[in-house]
Amino acid sequence: MRGWWREIVGLVLPVACGGCGRPRTELCEECAAGLTAVPCRVRPTPEPVGLPVVHAAAPYENAVRAMLLAHKERGALGLAAVLGGALAAAVRAGAGHAGDEKPLWVVPVPSARRATARRGHDPVRRIAASAAAELRRGGTRAQVLAVLRQRREVADQAGLGARERQANLAGALVVADGGRKLLDRGRVVLVDDLLTTGSSLAEAARAVRAASASEDGMAERLRAAVVAGSPSSFETNRN
Repeated sequence: MRGWWREIVGLVLPVACGGCGRPRTELCEECAAGLTAVPCRVRPTPEPVGLPVVHAAAPYENAVRAMLLAHKERGALGLAAVLGGALAAAVRAGAGHAGDEKPLWVVPVPSARRATARRGHDPVRRIAASAAAELRRGGTRAQVLAVLRQRREVADQAGLGARERQANLAGALVVADGGRKLLDRGRVVLVDDLLTTGSSLAEAARAVRAASASEDGMAERLRAAVVAGSPSSFETNRN
């Protein structure tokens, strides 16, 4: 109900740009332009063991940071389309373009249950659905495959360092039984809204590899994509 309430409120109340706050527009042209750059490979420092190749559409700063926070924490659900478009570009950069006969599974990293309840929606899954739709419009056989589950509660990641985040998430995810065979039938791209330390994506990758009938084969087909990466992760890639 909370998600529906937010969508109704967005229709009847004045809106402001999710990036800069400019009134009477949900997203101005200047802020939208921050998500149209060519996606880049990103690497956190230190890089967690098992992290697949990750591509990001933009650095997590300025208007991009504001848009992700507005969508995630303030229920600016209309931003899912533009954020999903940016994520789709990052997915293409890592997984290739249309033409591959195998389906492309877009696998969102699940949010903590308490966080989803507090926000009233799952921001990553919403953006993933938008990204998959954009990929299909471009000719890619993409589908969201939400098969990752949390098998134990984890602490809020905010304020935790890289090692603390890795310890917090270690062994926390598992692939649902119904998703195991599907994962082995296509290309897999793990998706999240943001990469900081890489701990969430590394744990998601571990869970997917463990569920695959061929762990080595899955490692070759597994990639990751995010809307934004920390500025330092872009700098590390340039070096």
